[in-house]
Amino acid sequence: MRTLKVTRMRKALAAATVAAAAVAAGAGPAAAAPTGIYADFKYCPVNAPNVVSCLYSETTSGEFKLGNAVVPINKKIVLQGGVAQDPNTLETTFVNAVGAPTLSRTPLSVPGGLTGLFDPQPGWNGILTELVEAAINSVNGVTATAELVGPVQYNFANYVTGAGPAIVLPVRVKLDNPFLGDNCYVGSASSPVTLRLTTGTTAPPPPNTPITGSTGTITFGGDFGSLVTATGFRLVDNAFSVPAASGCGPLLFRPLINAAVNLKEGFPSAAGKNRAILQGSLKQGARDSVVASGQ
Repeated sequence: MRTLKVTRMRKALAAATVAAAAVAAGAGPAAAAPTGIYADFKYCPVNAPNVVSCLYSETTSGEFKLGNAVVPINKKIVLQGGVAQDPNTLETTFVNAVGAPTLSRTPLSVPGGLTGLFDPQPGWNGILTELVEAAINSVNGVTATAELVGPVQYNFANYVTGAGPAIVLPVRVKLDNPFLGDNCYVGSASSPVTLRLTTGTTAPPPPNTPITGSTGTITFGGDFGSLVTATGFRLVDNAFSVPAASGCGPLLFRPLINAAVNLKEGFPSAAGKNRAILQGSLKQGARDSVVASGQ
């Protein structure tokens, strides 16, 4: 039954893609922002070469476990952009959003704030201890924000079948607090936290054990099934590694603060000790229908 369901979904998406390509061939720039059931695609790169569909996803719950830190997702995280298809190979690539972030920079509260992020260490001098105590008494709260540092990958077939990563996100995580400064990150462009999110079952190294995602409920709407909606998805990954934190705290004391954060949170954290669970909804609309809705 699952094989039959997947086959029908693929046929419907293929029909929508063909319709998109046919209309896109003679379509000019969008006259206005999309409307109606396509309104969420207003930042889709509809004029980029070979774009055949638009993607909009909202994650509204779940969690990130990075080393010893568990950060709940209690604010909306948006991923949006377009899907381009090579006319010769039919291979697809993700195209970044235009006019808005591809991945929203959504600050999530770190439980415990500074007091949960690191502990003062024996041997710290009096000035550093006083600075930490003053920071905790002033603004103890810390937020963690995922920022893209590489190209997004998206595969609808993998999303439906759970056979491989549906979405790949290379990110760094910015830790924000006045005491930590503007350059406190976990991961970087050269050493990202790479999430390979699946609706299927993971195969992590120990001590983690497999966890399973879900496509949620998939429905087709619009002309020729040109709008695919998935509600209640669950995208998971618990096989990724996490680099050490760096750039944290006042410049003079940065090596000590970095070391304290890494000690408390268990960074760097090897694959098999981390977890990402993202739950929410997703829409994919044919490019021609998105453009036509604004005309």
